[in-house]
Amino acid sequence: MRPLRMTTPTDTTIEIVRSFDAPRPLVWRAHTEPALVKRWLTGPSGHTMPECEIDLRIGGTYRYVWEWPDGRMSATGRFREIETENRLLLTEIFDVFPDNETLVEQLFTERDGQTFVTMNLHYDSKATRDGVLKSPMDEGLEASYRSLDALVSGTV
Repeated sequence: MRPLRMTTPTDTTIEIVRSFDAPRPLVWRAHTEPALVKRWLTGPSGHTMPECEIDLRIGGTYRYVWEWPDGRMSATGRFREIETENRLLLTEIFDVFPDNETLVEQLFTERDGQTFVTMNLHYDSKATRDGVLKSPMDEGLEASYRSLDALVSGTV
């Protein structure tokens, strides 16, 4: 495992790559089963995910709710394409930015005992992408990925 790598391949895209010392089926399950997602996709210390709903089918929806001592945020979306253990294509809308729907592609590949998750986030404009780049998204996601490291290694 290595810290996430974030790049901007186009004016409207962010690519995030992170590896995990775990087989692809386990990493896939951790991304698609609500009971597992609630255990790792919590962001920085002090954040929790009290609600997680995933209807994993094309056209199915998901909803995540995060809480922390003085705040709450949610994200919703719809699954457009699903290739089990290989690829997800979904939409994402955060309640704090209800007018910005993001198209998210997640690719799962396994090499030499590690699973790589490549996430491509496609925004509606350069301004939206640049706004996201100014947020602490990378820090929150890396904190979540460290929790996922612990989950897939069986230490939590």
